[in-house]
Amino acid sequence: QVQLVESGGGLVQAGGSLRLSCAASGSRISFGAMGWYRQAPGKQRELVATITEFGNTKYADSVKGRFTISRDNAKNTVYLQMNSLKPEDTAVYYCNADAGVVATINYWGKGTLVTVSS
Repeated sequence: QVQLVESGGGLVQAGGSLRLSCAASGSRISFGAMGWYRQAPGKQRELVATITEFGNTKYADSVKGRFTISRDNAKNTVYLQMNSLKPEDTAVYYCNADAGVVATINYWGKGTLVTVSS
């Protein structure tokens, strides 16, 4: 059983920063690519950033230069440092991970709300 638990969301003023964390747990599980997605009210869920187990990263154009994804493989934790936040970054942020023992399965966390006030 794999669990992804997000933390670090909250209310911040435009221009501010937040750091999201996602702790992944699972017995004898190997974690592959991990990432962050977000869903704003009335919109579809969208990719924010992903990182492979080797440290290769990918970002949505809208967050490039402002957000940084990183991971600690020893702790099975992925982070999202968000700087220069804008009101349009307001959304529920979901952690995502590929994990498995033999077969790889994709997992989602329950999400953490980020609200950026203008």
